[in-house]
Amino acid sequence: MGGCLSKPKPGVPLPAVEVKVELTLLDKEKEADVMSPNGKASPFSDCRPNGALGHCSDEDAAAIYRTSHKPRDYVEAAVCHVKDLENGQMREVDLGTGRALLIKEHGEFSAIAHKCPHYGAPLVKGVLSKGHVRCPWHGACFNIATGDIEDFPGLDSLPTFQVRVEKDRVIIRANKQALQTQRRTKAMSKCSAVINSNTGFSHVLIIGAGPTGLVCAETLRQEGFTDRIVMCTVDKHLPYDRPKLSKSLESTAEQLRLRSTEFLQTHDIELLTEKEVVSVDVKMKTVTFQDGFKMEYRKLLIATGSKAKPLNYKGKEVENVFHLRSPEDANHIARLASNKNAVIVGTSFVGMEVAAALTDKAHSVSIIGIEAVPFRKALGEKVGKAMMKLFETNRVKFYMLNEVSEMRGHHGQLKEVVLKSGKVLRADVCVIGAGSGPATAFLKQSGVHMDSKGFIPVNKTLQTNVEGVFAGGDVVTFPLSLRNNKKVNIPHWQMAHVHGRVAALNMIGRSTEVKTVPYFWTAMFGKSIRYAGYGDGFDDVVIQGDLDDLRFVAFYTKSEEVVAVASMNYDPIVSRVAEVFGTGKTIKKRDVETGDMSWLIDKGSQ
Repeated sequence: MGGCLSKPKPGVPLPAVEVKVELTLLDKEKEADVMSPNGKASPFSDCRPNGALGHCSDEDAAAIYRTSHKPRDYVEAAVCHVKDLENGQMREVDLGTGRALLIKEHGEFSAIAHKCPHYGAPLVKGVLSKGHVRCPWHGACFNIATGDIEDFPGLDSLPTFQVRVEKDRVIIRANKQALQTQRRTKAMSKCSAVINSNTGFSHVLIIGAGPTGLVCAETLRQEGFTDRIVMCTVDKHLPYDRPKLSKSLESTAEQLRLRSTEFLQTHDIELLTEKEVVSVDVKMKTVTFQDGFKMEYRKLLIATGSKAKPLNYKGKEVENVFHLRSPEDANHIARLASNKNAVIVGTSFVGMEVAAALTDKAHSVSIIGIEAVPFRKALGEKVGKAMMKLFETNRVKFYMLNEVSEMRGHHGQLKEVVLKSGKVLRADVCVIGAGSGPATAFLKQSGVHMDSKGFIPVNKTLQTNVEGVFAGGDVVTFPLSLRNNKKVNIPHWQMAHVHGRVAALNMIGRSTEVKTVPYFWTAMFGKSIRYAGYGDGFDDVVIQGDLDDLRFVAFYTKSEEVVAVASMNYDPIVSRVAEVFGTGKTIKKRDVETGDMSWLIDKGSQ
């Protein structure tokens, strides 16, 4: 097939697509390779932070120098012939004590860790383009010269390895520990001020400890910020991987945590848990907490995330009805559903993921939805129906075009869910996943502007209407460059990371705008849907592949232009299209209707 996708006959699935590919770039879009190849890097290359600022201390550099002179800590191996890789190709190679990703671009070799530090995806199956490799699973991007993370999700970067060519053999020299960990935390500065933890002042105060807040704090330290950083949260836990809550209900907070207490302490990022902010005074630059404690700030980041939308029904006092908001909620849901009857209200991604996670635990799983087809608004009716069929195959019953009227209990415990249609469902546990809104009620009277829905409008640098006050993540509407700077709200995990970094850079005077391609994913029954772009308001969906086999690519179009893409079992197509979107190129509807995507697929990895 030459790597092209020809138009399939009805009922015939799409042929396998080689993942050994490189984004085809127009000559005028190719950038000069100004980066030093790994082969010319010094032993200190592993400590280079992002950007030009160097924050490795003299002690750090000395330690790395000493380590680099211990041969037993390193492994060296000839991994291939110099002609084995063409430009734009990647190959996963074995060094005996671990594996690395060998890359050839613009005639130069480089080597980095082979696994994405986010969830461990094999980067060899990702997309190589213009000096970075994009993860095939969730879209994170890593610079192939430095290993630095350049787009999200994830917190860590990749270690880089030295490459040299001798007698036409490509030789990699790598630190053994780096080969095992497959990740690298960027060098960070420390707080230079002597601070009493009870002091009511912080140079930077971050409200919220999700990905926006955490990435903001880490970015500040990575960029040399040495003043006080305080991050506060209503949660009692350290920052954790919230998307996993609905997919892995039995995971504990410890298993889900993103950073340890020791990590935060080492890098002087103070975390105040179970601290709810009740008001903000932007004139006095003061935040007041529920317990009466007040804290002044110089720069403020509002990243409080979303809260569940309330439902109106009788029986609000009945127990075992949950909004999934914490690891404890998830654990309780899994325990109560064991061999019992579970009811899910709402067909949001969270609700559907919980339903999927409960099918192998519960006696029965029922889903109540107000529309006829789940995911119709986000993924379209055809994809929604295919997903609905997948759920039904796994014993899930749907009660669509319906709403809850009452929760009935026995001795205070849930026993029945009554629908407005009159249908009564047996239920021992109920999870409400019917949407969410911004958690911004505490900002009333603050001076920070909010729209009628409670979202905070921000500019391209994530600054609010108040100088020095930034906001990011689920709570904001921001100009999306991909859609001609239309103000949008994108409550995705990936976007929250991006906002954290952009806010941090602008706090320290490094003018930076939000420039990323939205990317999200969902996982159910061991299958993942990946999605890139912004498809709100799409008017048509072009499907390539086989929906019945759940191996497809869906292109969402608006006015003859592709605005988003989703796929299942077709990696790395979504990451590849994200690369095209990222260059600013337009994909026309006619380009994807034929099934011939040779414009998208060319050479690749081995």
